Amino acid sequence: MSEIIKGFEYRECDRALYERELKDFLPDKIFDVHVHISSDELKNYGSYNGGSTWTNYITRDMSIAKFLEINNAMFPGRKLEALMFGVARKDTFENNQFIIDSNKEYGFPMLYRTDYSEDADAMEERVKAGGFIGLKPYLANCPPYIPSNEVRIYDFLPPSHLEVANKNGWIVMLHIPRNKRLGDPVNIAQIMEIEEKYPNVKLIVAHVGRAYSEADFGNAFEILKNTKNMMFDFTANLFTPAITEGIKTVGVDRFMYGTDLPISIMRMYRIVENGNYFNVVPKGYYGDVTGQAHMREEENDQISIMVYEQLLAFKRSAAELKLTDTEIEKIMYTNAKKLCDSVK
Repeated sequence: MSEIIKGFEYRECDRALYERELKDFLPDKIFDVHVHISSDELKNYGSYNGGSTWTNYITRDMSIAKFLEINNAMFPGRKLEALMFGVARKDTFENNQFIIDSNKEYGFPMLYRTDYSEDADAMEERVKAGGFIGLKPYLANCPPYIPSNEVRIYDFLPPSHLEVANKNGWIVMLHIPRNKRLGDPVNIAQIMEIEEKYPNVKLIVAHVGRAYSEADFGNAFEILKNTKNMMFDFTANLFTPAITEGIKTVGVDRFMYGTDLPISIMRMYRIVENGNYFNVVPKGYYGDVTGQAHMREEENDQISIMVYEQLLAFKRSAAELKLTDTEIEKIMYTNAKKLCDSVK
């Protein structure tokens, strides 16, 4: 992989796109429900099991001050709030302590990064002591002998953790595993079981279930129409049909905006071919992208940032669904604000 690890850079082409397409579309208040806080000093990411490797081209250095600085550049004059947690590290203790220490002067709501092997009672004590309002499990924190394409939700979010979350009415932010993503029947069966068996869990299915192309849908949206509690965020999802189907499935009151910062500072736009997604980046900007299955290059110095491309996809969905300004504000702010406040 390239040794060029990019941070945030705001250009005139970004400003022009914002002024032209997003300034009058977005509400005055924005709540980002999916933000990773970390530091480049936390080097030991541990063994790798699942997830995308193209994200490694972006810095992991994202302090809360940096988050606010980036958002003030992208959305000048708007009120910014967020739900925050650590990155996909094997060392969850270091992860959680870092965000506790980082957040002392800010007071943003936080989720606790879990490990599958953690004792549920001990976890409950740590969550409460740290001031967290829920859990952020991740497929990297599962038994290491399980092949990444065979990981199931319960391998990294065990029932014992769900029972504690259900008892306390916590948020659980879920990044689903497996190659078929939202369309995987095992994923859908376990998501529906969580919905039915743990009704007090405030489940967020992140990234619209990682449905980045129609090939990732399966019959999931038809099944998920039967849910009453779970929510979706469209974090890092630039596929307009997935956003549209997600809103149609759970409604405007259970759909939320998130960015996946710092990942979404990537300078890119996304295309879909034969059921696969590709991030198109400026040629040479990220160094050598050879062998990256989801990366392509283009001779184009006007490519903007992922956050804006994601919001353009949402704008297209809003137009198709004829969403009102109030409904757009729900998705961009009110739903997440209400959700986080309900746990405090």
